[in-house]
Amino acid sequence: MKKTHYLAQAGVIAALYTVLTLLTNLFGLASGVVQVRISEALCILTCFTPAAIPGLFIGCMVSNIVTGGVVWDVIFGSLATLIGAVITRKLSDNRILACIPPIAANTIVVPFVLRYAYGVDSAFWYMFLTVFAGESISCGILGQLLYTAVEKRNLFQRDTKADK
Repeated sequence: MKKTHYLAQAGVIAALYTVLTLLTNLFGLASGVVQVRISEALCILTCFTPAAIPGLFIGCMVSNIVTGGVVWDVIFGSLATLIGAVITRKLSDNRILACIPPIAANTIVVPFVLRYAYGVDSAFWYMFLTVFAGESISCGILGQLLYTAVEKRNLFQRDTKADK
């Protein structure tokens, strides 16, 4: 039963990530130099359940595929989200620090994906700045709002520290 619950949570989170990315894509903000993927706010869910880690990774991978991402974006963009999610889980006792890993991972990785996978000619400092800003909005602001909503409504039973 516990494995089924874990898989169900991961699947729902992956589906939510994909749907939110597709909605963001309608406004042209899911990819590119200027991006605010509201789906990245879901990274904060790793504070509540370890099932969010594979859910976010798979959701990001599927999202990158269905929005027309090149193979390097599918691989490295998804790995950036995975790295951010894993480290967020480790920092889940501090809700403010917990939103920093996905911001940092994507700020470091995505500009290189934009340059070398898509041939974007913008200056690196500009791409780092725009990705940082978008991730700060998604993970920092929206992620904190999501954290508050999840905690207030007790949507997840907090896991023990043993699995962090």
